[in-house]
Amino acid sequence: MNILVYGIGGKMGHSLVELINNDSDATLVGGVDKFADPSKFDVPVFKSAKDINVKVDALIDFSRPDALDDILEYATKNKVPAVLCTTGYTKEQDAQVLEASKIIPIFRSSNMSVGINVLIALCRSAAKVLKEDVEIEIVEQHHNLKVDAPSGTAISIADAINEEYNNSKFFTYGRHDKNKRRERNEIGIHAIRGGTIVGKHDVMFIGQDEIVTVAHEAQSKLVFAKGAVKAAKFLTTVTEPKIYNMQDLVATMI
Repeated sequence: MNILVYGIGGKMGHSLVELINNDSDATLVGGVDKFADPSKFDVPVFKSAKDINVKVDALIDFSRPDALDDILEYATKNKVPAVLCTTGYTKEQDAQVLEASKIIPIFRSSNMSVGINVLIALCRSAAKVLKEDVEIEIVEQHHNLKVDAPSGTAISIADAINEEYNNSKFFTYGRHDKNKRRERNEIGIHAIRGGTIVGKHDVMFIGQDEIVTVAHEAQSKLVFAKGAVKAAKFLTTVTEPKIYNMQDLVATMI
């Protein structure tokens, strides 16, 4: 299958290039990155998706939210399934993705690691068992170049846990601007940025005299690249245009 990487000049883009070039079932046919130096790649690198002139079976995006219009215009016009790995979209952009998914299959996940999705499943189970006997805090850590905070993954984890509480919890992002006691029905979400941390998420279920912690740490960006390529391959097997996620992919692996 022919894969195009949007954001090929970034760190994740380089990881995808390495992975796809060593995948016998996939071929890297090009990339899009207005900041990248095309001479450093063995495939054509376009400034915009409007310039793409190669056959593409699936597009993988690891770029920035402001590239969404360019991606969706190309993907819907050319009926190319898209794997959207970028986080930090606005509500309006979420609506754009939903509309596009009526035309093409779109795979969207805040974290492309299979392991993170195992963590989410474990957190759901913990919430079901521990119920109101615990208070929940999520701490996420990423490198110093990450723009959005908290991470999309942290919010996804919180959303999944909140579903087990019938969405009765509200989220508190840090506490530096609050001078009051913690409320029982809140989920605390905290962000740490520094160095070259690839990605770490700790979910603490804090009860009386005991703490249950569920944690996941990515030690290489290849973890996310592998998940993205698996998602691209998955999209070429589906027929219904809609939004798919990692849970759909994991279901095919069980």
